[in-house]
Amino acid sequence: MKLAVLMDDIANINPKKDSSLAMMLEASRRGWEIYTFDTTDLFAEQGKILAHASKTTVTDHVDNWFEKQHNQAIELSEFDVILMRKDPPFNMDYIYATYLLEQAENAGVLVVNKPQSLRDANEKLFALNFAHCMPSTLISPQIDQIKSFIKTEKTVVVKPLDGMGGNDIFKLSEGDDNIDEILDYLTHQGTRQILTQEFLSDIAKGDKRILLINGKPIDYALARMPAKGSFKGNLAAGATGVGQPLSDRDYYLCEQIGPTLKDKGLMFVGLDVIGDYITEINVTSPTCIRELDAQFDLNIAGVLFDAIEHQLNNA
Repeated sequence: MKLAVLMDDIANINPKKDSSLAMMLEASRRGWEIYTFDTTDLFAEQGKILAHASKTTVTDHVDNWFEKQHNQAIELSEFDVILMRKDPPFNMDYIYATYLLEQAENAGVLVVNKPQSLRDANEKLFALNFAHCMPSTLISPQIDQIKSFIKTEKTVVVKPLDGMGGNDIFKLSEGDDNIDEILDYLTHQGTRQILTQEFLSDIAKGDKRILLINGKPIDYALARMPAKGSFKGNLAAGATGVGQPLSDRDYYLCEQIGPTLKDKGLMFVGLDVIGDYITEINVTSPTCIRELDAQFDLNIAGVLFDAIEHQLNNA
């Protein structure tokens, strides 16, 4: 099998925590040939979609985890599977890459996750398809409307629809003197849609990351506990990851969402859950494989590659 991984430079990852590396290590264990490239390596010429890709070998070692050969122009149709593991921001460059990957998909390559579904499933807005699983939520650019929502909910979290890693997320309570300033900034003076959501006090018990493969959850979640004095359950914002078994409510949420993920070809997804509610559905480049593997002696990438091989064999 020939695998390509579209990702940020492998030299810059944290090998202890990187889920893309976990996937490549599993592919390597299965004897797959691995190539890596970035969005800037993609190109289309004379009706063909190619990438300047480097054959890459990986090892599970914190100081020396990869070796790359010189890159070469390879037609994407030569690969059996392409993993789209480019980290956000989800911008126009990302979207252009999905259009090119879609051409590879049309040529018979299995792209994980499906390019069209990556475009369709905004990580904040996609949850609106499951409104009964969400906390009280407003999507609006209108500052007066948001302020009215804050008055009703008393305390809320506000964030942009294209954010990541805990950036530009604010907690606002009725009566705060910086509400106008923050809303003005986030909405670009009332011209950009933002998400406003009731503040969930259960964040103190962690922002759970549940991984789903082909719509089925892994039985353990990583509860990201906010750093002292913070309300952000993002590892990038200083949170600590504590593994725990899924609750009955977690399984219920997965049952509500899983079939849609499978239908859309969203094979590897990270569901964010605070208390009883989903807050985001992460489809672009979900993480937390290595933390859960280490805490519970799992092989989550193995489950993923079993699903990939099953799909290839039944194509």
